[in-house]
Formats: sequence, structure tokens, C-alpha cells
Amino acid sequence: METTLRGVGVSHGVAIGEVRHMGTAVLEPPAKQIPAEEAEREQQRARQAVDAVAADLTARGNLAGGEAQAVLEAQALMAQDPELMADVDRRVAVGSSAERAVYDAFAAYRELLANAGEYLAGRVADLDDVRNRIVARLLGVPMPGVPDSDEPYVLVARDLAPADTALLDPTLVLGFVTEEGGPTSHSAILARALGVPAVVALPGAGEIAEGTLIAVDGSSGEVFVNPTEERRAALEAAAAERKAALAAATGPGATADGHKVPLLANIGGPADVAAAIEAGAEGVGLFRTEFLFLDDSKNAPSEEKQVEAYRQVLEAFPEGRVVVRVLDAGADKPLDFLTPGDEPNPALGVRGLRTLLDHPEVLRTQLTALAKAAEGLPVHLEVMAPMVADRADAKAFADACREAGLRAKYGAMVEIPSAALRARSVLREVEFLSLGTNDLAQYTFAADRQVGAVSRLQDPWQPALLDLVALSAEAARAEGKSCGVCGEAASDPLLACVLTGLGVTSLSMGAASIPYVRASLAKFTLAQCERAAAAARAADSADEARNAAQAVLSGE
Repeated sequence: METTLRGVGVSHGVAIGEVRHMGTAVLEPPAKQIPAEEAEREQQRARQAVDAVAADLTARGNLAGGEAQAVLEAQALMAQDPELMADVDRRVAVGSSAERAVYDAFAAYRELLANAGEYLAGRVADLDDVRNRIVARLLGVPMPGVPDSDEPYVLVARDLAPADTALLDPTLVLGFVTEEGGPTSHSAILARALGVPAVVALPGAGEIAEGTLIAVDGSSGEVFVNPTEERRAALEAAAAERKAALAAATGPGATADGHKVPLLANIGGPADVAAAIEAGAEGVGLFRTEFLFLDDSKNAPSEEKQVEAYRQVLEAFPEGRVVVRVLDAGADKPLDFLTPGDEPNPALGVRGLRTLLDHPEVLRTQLTALAKAAEGLPVHLEVMAPMVADRADAKAFADACREAGLRAKYGAMVEIPSAALRARSVLREVEFLSLGTNDLAQYTFAADRQVGAVSRLQDPWQPALLDLVALSAEAARAEGKSCGVCGEAASDPLLACVLTGLGVTSLSMGAASIPYVRASLAKFTLAQCERAAAAARAADSADEARNAAQAVLSGE
């Protein structure tokens, strides 16, 4: 008998297949005392296991490339954290085995993260995965992870660690479903990059029996358990229709009546450029520069290293637009040489632009490197600051750009509600706005973007969030300037039409989503998009907003 479950759709497409569950987590090692003379040997075992896991994570990152590489390299650094290793050594010295010492040290660190504010709490799943891998190696048991299968399947898990998601084989893993996670979790972002249909935050996903046939709709967030023949046929027909629409829509982004909406790519570095170009990106709307700084959390990369990386990206888009976000450090991306270690809530403390203004030499080096990388190139370079709160922040950033001799447009990210509410004031100092909807939702609703329990408040269809987008777009139009969206909201084909109707001037997303958004925009006129936007803003919940926009655009 068919039953329907509803989670959060995070990666478009339909997957129909039998369930395979993720390998179980490592069991808790027994607490046993070891003789004092064995302590040094156990400490050495622990270090060897940690180094092996870190090397494996780095190797997986190198294979995966792109955003996955940055995420996995950050996990490798987490595994080798000096304070964690010192804690392991202390526990072994007083009688713990290597595996028990690792388990307990990570448990203590886990508790610190869970209580350290929204961003760091969101890294708990990554930390658990690192712990499980180290303990499995020490116990000599199989590593938890993706099951072996000769036949294609739908993967079901409590949550997916980046190390597993990054190397999923799309020819075998038709789609995946997780019980936890949110629309902006690492797994969701990597699923979109892979083009694998995915649903997260689905209560009861772990209770679906192994081998059960399910149908996953990564657009609607619906999962059909034991779907009927009629349901399967309808989903397959819808998927075929979407595929045909993708093939028919080519060229620059535009509505059916020719209103241009540039479609840009979010990238983490040079490794992501090829996929962006293949998807027909008209440039880069968000170049996250953190990947350069994750290689060594204790030291900033040299100016020369930065120039080389930036130039590779800029050269790939001659005459195109490349929007670079300067270093967004702090909160879930702590760097030893920048980030305070004693903040009670890092997400609400010194992060983003605040960090850079406290360390002007780091900002100056990055801006100088960007200036040198762009010399002699016909690219349209734009540079923006993360976490701008008000006009004073915007002015400080624009002044720093001018002092560095940077010939580019200067912009501000709207991630804090105050910047949206006072957008015209901010625009007196900069030339464009870029809405980071993931963080904007997080700060608007006080809802951690990594916690499945509050995922409804992270839904970009929330009318309050749409109101803030509209305020920003209206301010930009009044000032004769541009206002783009570079958050994951831009990757939703239906929401892309609504954002266009709100007055957003460009949309930036993971490369895999660009064809879907292009095809969706091409079906509707600007006037239809504006009516859909008005209907969505008049609603009182995310579901009502989505349904209202859908009704307008489908002519119901």
C-alpha cells in the first residue's frame, strides 16, 4: 500500500529504486584500563589512526574536487586538531585504550561544539564522522559508509557525512533520503553539485525497511513508499518533461518576454569552473575564497598563491562577470590566526567582515591579490564583503578596496536583517547588493541552518524572508543599482521566478541547478513572475507561499 512521507527537497529530479541503508555507526568502545607501560604504544596507535583518516579524507577531497574538496580538507584539519590530540594523549596516559581515548575526547569536543552557537553546532555531524572513522580503524572493523551494491539503489541514512556524499557514484546511487540535515547542510549542497535527487529532514526515514521500493521527488520533498504503478508513471512522465524542457532552454537567462536575468554559478575555486561553463553560467555570482585559507588554519596564504588561484577563475570568464566574496572566516569556518577561541556564540560574534576589519593586513593582501590577478583581463570583476550590518560596515569595506587600488565594483552581502531594512543606506557606499539567503534566513528566524528540527524556518519560501528580499531589491532599483541572490534559494526553479518578480537582477547557484532555472524562467513572462511574487508575499507560511506562486504560474 502506497504511503507518502514529506521532507525537504534539496536537489531536483526523481529517483525510483530500492532502499539501501547507510552502514551503521561505530559501536562505543569498551572502557578498559591498560597498564602504564602500554600508554606510549596506545598513544602512537591513536596518532597513526588519526593521520591515516586525515590522509583518506584529503585524498577523497582531491578525487572529488570543487566544493567537496574544501569541505573534506576542513574535516581532515578537524581530525588532527592539536587540542583534541593532546586530550587523547592525556586520557591514554591515565589508562584509557587508544580507541576509548579517541571516543571520549571527541565526545567532550562534541559537547563544546553543540553548545557553541548555531554555526559550530552544525559541524557536529562532521565531527561524529571523523570520530567514527578513527575508532573503526583502531578497532579493525569496516568503515561506516555507503553500502556495496551491484544494482542501483536509493540511499537512506540518518545523515550523510561529506566524505560519503562527495564520492557517491551517480550511476549506482539514484538518490538519497536523510532523517536529519537541512536545505543548506553540506550534504544538500554536495547533492546539488552531483545532480543527485535528494530529500532531507524526513522523519521516520530510518524506519523504511531495506529493499523497499520508494520514489523520491527531490523538487517537492515527497517520498512515496511502495508507489503504485500510476504514481511511478506520473513521476517518470514529469521527470521526462523536465528533461525535455532543459534541453530546449539554452542561452542567457531570460523570462519568456525577454527580461534578462543573468544566471551565474557559485564556486569554491578553480576546480569548479569547468562545471559552471558546461552548465552555461554567464559568470560567477559567488566565488567563495575560503578554500585557499583552509589549507593551513594557522597562516594566511601568500599574496602570490592567491593571485594564481584568482587569475585561473578570472581567465575562464572573458567579458563575463565574476563576483568574489572576500574571506568569510569565523563561526563554522574558524582559522587559528584570525578567529577568537573564547566567543560564547561565534555566529553572533566576530566573523566575516568584522574579522577582516580586525585584521586589516589580511584584507589588504586579499584585495591587492585580486587587483593583480585582474590586471590586463577583460573580465568584469566585482568584490563583496560578507556579514555587512550597516552603512559603516559598507563604507569601511569600500575604503579598503580603494586603498588597495582595486579597480572593480564594490558590493555588500545582505545576510543580516539590518542590511535589508536599511539597504538604501548601505547602497550609498557600495555599487551592488548580493543576498545570501541561507544566512539571512538563519538570522531572521533564529534557526540554525544545519538542524533538521527547525528546517521549516530555513525554508526560503518563508514570506518574511521574501519581504526582506523585496526590500533589498526595491532599494537597489531606487538607487539605480543591482541586487542579486547568491544563496541556495536561487537554485529552486519556481522560487527563481518569484525572486525575479520581486525585482532581483541576477541569480547565482550551484552549476547543476542552472539548466533547471533557465528552463523555468523561459516559460513565464516578467508580469507572471511579479504576480506570483505578490501572491507568495501575501501568504502566511512557506507552504502557502509556494502553493500560491505555483497556482499563479500554472494558471489555476
